[in-house]
Amino acid sequence: MYTTRFLDLPPLSTIAGTVPIPGSKSISNRVLLLAGFARGTTSIEGLLHSDDTAVMRAALATLGCSIEDMAGGGLRIDGLGGHAAVTDASLYLGNAGTAMRPLAAALAISARPGSRYELHGTPRMHERPIGDLVAALRSLGCDVACTEREGYPPLLIRGTGAALSIAAPIRVRGDVSSQFLTALLLALPLRTSTLDAVVEVDGELISKPYVEITLKLLERFGIRVDREGWSRFSLRAGAPLATPGRFEVEGDASSASYFIAAAAVAATGAPLRIAGVGANSIQGDIAFVDAVRSMGALVEAGPTWLDVQRGRFPLAPITLDCNALPDAAMTLAALALFADGTSRLSNIASWRVKETDRLSAMATELRKVGAEVVEGEDFLEITPPRSWRAATIATYDDHRMAMAMSLAAFNAAAGVQPSVPVRIADPRCVGKTWPGYFEALFASADSQPSSIPVLAIDGPTASGKGTLASAVADALGYVLLDSGALYRATALAALAAGTPADDESRLAALAGAMDLRFEPGRTWLDGHDVTESLRLEAVGALASKISAFPRVRAALLAVQLAFRRLPGLVADGRDMGSVVFPDAALKVFLTAGAAERAERRFLQLKSKGVSANIDILRADLETRDERDRNRVASPLKPAEGAWMLDNSALTIEASVERVLEAWQQRRPFDRQSI
Repeated sequence: MYTTRFLDLPPLSTIAGTVPIPGSKSISNRVLLLAGFARGTTSIEGLLHSDDTAVMRAALATLGCSIEDMAGGGLRIDGLGGHAAVTDASLYLGNAGTAMRPLAAALAISARPGSRYELHGTPRMHERPIGDLVAALRSLGCDVACTEREGYPPLLIRGTGAALSIAAPIRVRGDVSSQFLTALLLALPLRTSTLDAVVEVDGELISKPYVEITLKLLERFGIRVDREGWSRFSLRAGAPLATPGRFEVEGDASSASYFIAAAAVAATGAPLRIAGVGANSIQGDIAFVDAVRSMGALVEAGPTWLDVQRGRFPLAPITLDCNALPDAAMTLAALALFADGTSRLSNIASWRVKETDRLSAMATELRKVGAEVVEGEDFLEITPPRSWRAATIATYDDHRMAMAMSLAAFNAAAGVQPSVPVRIADPRCVGKTWPGYFEALFASADSQPSSIPVLAIDGPTASGKGTLASAVADALGYVLLDSGALYRATALAALAAGTPADDESRLAALAGAMDLRFEPGRTWLDGHDVTESLRLEAVGALASKISAFPRVRAALLAVQLAFRRLPGLVADGRDMGSVVFPDAALKVFLTAGAAERAERRFLQLKSKGVSANIDILRADLETRDERDRNRVASPLKPAEGAWMLDNSALTIEASVERVLEAWQQRRPFDRQSI
């Protein structure tokens, strides 16, 4: 997961391959709750691992539930049998409505006499209404208090020991959030009453497909709910939750919508395969497939997969009542950027009480990239940009804002000239439902090489370029290339393969086939950490010999160029800006003097317990500088247009800030976003 302050997405031109979709959040948290309170042991496979499911799992464990990790990412849960084993607990539930609401209902209905539970979350969670659920629970006789503001979390739940008042129907509003009804339906099987329970919905129930998920999952756990339309739900007495034994969570249809949409714009060759969710899905957001088909996308659906390809383009504008798919409708709002007319999405007032006021937020961010947007109380009208703009997208700590608006980067696939990058602020917010979203995007999408930004850092030996490049790459979330390690890696591979030191052809083949990856302070070759091995004397000696072979140099040039991958590259060496990446957006050349570099090297060696003479170190650096400046091939010199940085007196932190500031000045985003 990217944890940088922001993540720049270059203009994306194509998408292809297969994207495995993580488990459904809606199903995962419902199943965790049901398995946690049921009788017996449940093995859950395909579970979503994210912020929302993590807080649910932690809460269940705090309540005394035994949870064991299984191979392959699954869980084995020994259920509580209807009541929490722990009678006094404080539960932090983040910004997870699918945890806060059902757990509040389950604890209120099943609480033993004298028990006490505090439920709290993020500041935004404390702004999300829960009053209608609290009112329904109080009507049953449950002791539920809003401890800061009436109608909102945090909550304090106390067990009274009194029998529930369920002779009359339990009334709950359905026009704010379907999660209130879902919470009651999930919790009522925990009651000890011998009477049937009836829930009646006041107002028009929104997000009906999410309630349908709840009903189907309850059935898997032995609970049948009879319903009269969408206004009356009946649960028979004497039917406790019982484990189904094994449960497999299907892929998240809301998460799949981002790649369905991307393929509708950018899958111009073969279809994009979306694995884990398909025609057999029980999730309402699978209806997103019908919406994109109506806009012109080509979609073939199998039981657990979708193949999506661009068809009509530009896409047809869409007018749709989105009550049944509120989450995936956000993806439609972003997809409307690629239509040839105005789209209207209506009946989305529930967006305003989600992780943020999504209606206002989406209108604001769509306008940033150039769209014309009309925001109504429960609708959006979106007219595509006449002129696209590079923009910094605020994400409001809302995972769906980040993922939906990332689609704007596919403006290159739409033929926008000039194409523009998109900056996503706080990309870590996707951890709520899909921590690996951007990794999946970069693994399947592609961009023209010239559109992938490169930041080159060159300088003499011991100038600190490697440390600086590593820190800058980490700050930007970019790929790192330590060009100085390439010859050593080739030498290490040659020694391991027994390749003669004078066999230029085989050495070049080895160099071109290496699978290299650089991380801060570590180097990986063919999946193995070779950081320490690269420092071996034999490796250095062979690296010096093979660096003179033209075919090896040519092979390694191709290797270096291949590091130009999404979302961008930070490359360090002696000729990154002058030879390898002459079109780098920023070419940094470090100018620390030999005396300062010798002192750094001396202190570094001293810290490792290695004796050294500072005068000898300085003389050696001056000799190497002279040799590097006078090399016939790629002599050490500032690249044309290089930005000179004298880091003699700068800490690494100060150097990083200086480079990031220079980088920001060359990017088409506002200065405030870094």
